[in-house]
Amino acid sequence: MTVDSLLIERGAVVLGAHGMLGRALCKLLDERGVNVIEADRGELDLASPEAVTGSKLPMDAVWFNCAAWTDVDGAEEHEADALAVNGGEGLQALCARIKDADGKLVHVSTDYVFDGKADTPYRVAEPRNPIGAYGRTKAAGEKVIEGSGCEHIIARTSWLYAPWANNFVRTMARLTRERDQLKVVSDQRGRPTSAEQLARTLVALVDADGLGVFHVTDGGECSWYEFACAIRDELGHACQIEPCTTAEFPRPAPRPAYSVLDLARTEALLGKMPDWRVNLADVLKRLEPLD
Repeated sequence: MTVDSLLIERGAVVLGAHGMLGRALCKLLDERGVNVIEADRGELDLASPEAVTGSKLPMDAVWFNCAAWTDVDGAEEHEADALAVNGGEGLQALCARIKDADGKLVHVSTDYVFDGKADTPYRVAEPRNPIGAYGRTKAAGEKVIEGSGCEHIIARTSWLYAPWANNFVRTMARLTRERDQLKVVSDQRGRPTSAEQLARTLVALVDADGLGVFHVTDGGECSWYEFACAIRDELGHACQIEPCTTAEFPRPAPRPAYSVLDLARTEALLGKMPDWRVNLADVLKRLEPLD
């Protein structure tokens, strides 16, 4: 039985279905003829192990966990609440039930599990060393899954954006249209990632019988400043963007200065990831109305 036929036979459950990535995944799976159950907090609250234990959702399905506490700054003040969603007893209970039912979990993680002190791309086996609360909760989630014994894929990603939802690309598209000048940090480097490309890659990893940890981003790398300039230029806006340092715009949570993820394991299985500029140009043509 191929993994694709398993998706067709058993279907998929997408947690966080109405979020930025969940929306892309549900659309893709529906186009492939997969029976998709769209689940958000109302259908399954990962912060509640009791809700997970009592859930009637099919545990033998392929589960895509796009649900997460993603408020990086808010996690500094509410780490226990963030942990309950990202790596607590609810996730433990979900892994146990998926394992018992011979299901498969595809879990989305983050570049924030690393400290950002490297100067070469982080390999999948690099030791986790988060520097903030959000990263600690996501690292905890990875450990829960790895220790559970359930069949799983952990896909670390970074700098996610889409034509919809609240994200850097849509914000910069609006600000470069409305303002004459902006400052954007130039001392943080990473890999932008189209949510639609991430969705395609997650499904491809399932199709390819992938297991374990993978890094899934677009190809290439840039700073936030370079990313913002590319958005402006692609849209033909006239806003002047000046580079600045992270120290000039302090935030409650620390950000990794260098979070470029090594794609070697993913590309060895699936082929080369498209460059971020290619995916950005495609997304900018399809932006939903800006606020």
